[in-house]
Amino acid sequence: MADPPIGRLLDSLGVTADLDDGDLVTDALVILKVLQPDGSIALSIGATDTRDWINQTGLLRSAIDISEGSIRRSDD
Repeated sequence: MADPPIGRLLDSLGVTADLDDGDLVTDALVILKVLQPDGSIALSIGATDTRDWINQTGLLRSAIDISEGSIRRSDD
């Protein structure tokens, strides 16, 4: 399976992020819902080159907590 860059794909889907002036993005974890040619649905995880399983787990858990309202951004 190929690992092409997905920046344009994310742009075409209208993906945005809540960033302020001066924010520096240091890592990323992207979860993709994929419709395969046979009609089945798959899940794919894309990440930066520097991501390891510890960072992946931490980013994913934090994203879940934020989406469930368990934790909030410091400026909210």
